Amino acid sequence: MNILFLAHRVPFPPNKGEKIRTFNQLKYLHDKHQVSVCAPLEKNEDLSFFKTLSDEYCHNVSYSRLPNKAVRLIKGLMTGKALSVANFYSNDLQIKFDQLLLKLEFDAVICTSSAMAEYIYKSKLLQEITKKPLLLMDFMDLDSDKWRQYAETSRWTMKWIYQRETKILSLYEQKITHDFDTSFFIADAEVELFKSKIKSSGKVLTMGNGMDTGSFVPAVSSPNNNAPVMLFTGVMDYKPNIDAVVWFVDNVWQEILEEYPEARFIIAGMNPTSNVKCLEKISGIEVTGFVNDILPYYHQSDYFVAPFRLARGVQNKVLQGFACGLPVIATPMGAEGIDCTNDIDILIASTADEFLNCIKHLDTNAEFHEKIKANALTLIHEKYSWEGKLQVLNDVLNGKV
Repeated sequence: MNILFLAHRVPFPPNKGEKIRTFNQLKYLHDKHQVSVCAPLEKNEDLSFFKTLSDEYCHNVSYSRLPNKAVRLIKGLMTGKALSVANFYSNDLQIKFDQLLLKLEFDAVICTSSAMAEYIYKSKLLQEITKKPLLLMDFMDLDSDKWRQYAETSRWTMKWIYQRETKILSLYEQKITHDFDTSFFIADAEVELFKSKIKSSGKVLTMGNGMDTGSFVPAVSSPNNNAPVMLFTGVMDYKPNIDAVVWFVDNVWQEILEEYPEARFIIAGMNPTSNVKCLEKISGIEVTGFVNDILPYYHQSDYFVAPFRLARGVQNKVLQGFACGLPVIATPMGAEGIDCTNDIDILIASTADEFLNCIKHLDTNAEFHEKIKANALTLIHEKYSWEGKLQVLNDVLNGKV
């Protein structure tokens, strides 16, 4: 088959949630079909990433630079569009997309996020051609509900913006599921939540995230730390990640220090905002910023913490923690969508006392500590291979689902 990924970001390198997901889909299909990518160019450094895709993974790569962000968002406000849709739209990329449709006659177009449906709806060529491609939407997460969560924790202007985004995007998501052949979410919980909000929809399936167990592996030997070292990873200008680490430091960290004065908390990830950077002023906290290789941070840590209060879908970082042999302590929202069980392969905590008790239990009970690690590793290898998770995508493309 001839397949086009209409991606909202260049899916390389696979160093953040949505790029990891799309890259592995692309890599998986590359071995079975002829794959192309069409995506906006956001930064000059993306040029080398498009070249890598062209050289190693894709039959054809097409891109176009996005207009000024402020202009895109203002235009979205004035035209009644969801801002997350307006943010990724470019007239030049629309032209590139239509040219690709004419040139390569795709059997299927896979859109990554609701934002890319705009290129489908605005394509005059797609309306005219006789042989129309299969239209697949990978929503990943239920973004309208994410904006609803943001609205509940924001004030004034931002609250109004998030409420507006929730309303407009929710209607747009419903329209997409009716107009596209198949839509995917990352977890069963996302599918159920979406269906609970509407009266009817088209075909909506779960396509989960897998884990690259060749890149994320346990350390050869456990770190010899004087006190517990905790890790959080992620893009640190992303609101749910910011909220998670700030809440953890404000509400949990002091209690941990009282029990373990030499404890450390490493926040590893690109683009830390000022309110994340300032956490370094507190004893035991390290904010790394961008790192070339995240694996050494997993290997020097004792525990991975996922203290999410705002989230949708599956947290890849939790799966990475499992794969690296770290016991994971997460809020219920941090574990959402993952087939894991409290006190079997993960520890669930919601309050400062619960986080501290989990750490103490792991620290003082070696047998329990090893059981959690072993069970999590088994879970990853048995249930979270990319090959297994993406079988549903191949089945849909081949008309089996």
